[in-house]
Amino acid sequence: MSSTAGGGSTQTGTPSGPAERLGLGKGMVVQELGWDNDTDDTLRVAIEDAIDADMVDGDYGNVVDAVVLWYRDDDGDLVDSLVDALTDLVGGGAIWLLTPRIGRPGSVDPADVAEAAPVAGLAQTTTATVSKDWAATRLVTPKTPA
Repeated sequence: MSSTAGGGSTQTGTPSGPAERLGLGKGMVVQELGWDNDTDDTLRVAIEDAIDADMVDGDYGNVVDAVVLWYRDDDGDLVDSLVDALTDLVGGGAIWLLTPRIGRPGSVDPADVAEAAPVAGLAQTTTATVSKDWAATRLVTPKTPA
């Protein structure tokens, strides 16, 4: 923490809110896929507050900066869902795969995510704690050598 000229303080360090932990901020266009009545509304509101807009759906039809993909074990093929999530994603954007945490109904084995990501052309980079019921995994297209 350091003092500022106005007598206040600035604090740097780890992001505090769930949307900040996902790297989402004002002005970003975030697409939400896989919404259902079991999704975490508190997390959804936090994301929309952070980007200062509503998330867009699968019919958006334009490029997006990030995708929030809610996925449960019984939602079908994970590879297909990840490939679909890439449709509108801008180069360099991230897919945040939100799955029910282990022990919750619909939870997804982390090994299934690790196996599906490369098949869909993605690399798993980070996990983040964003909700008491949902785990978040960041997936990106791998960088290719120039």
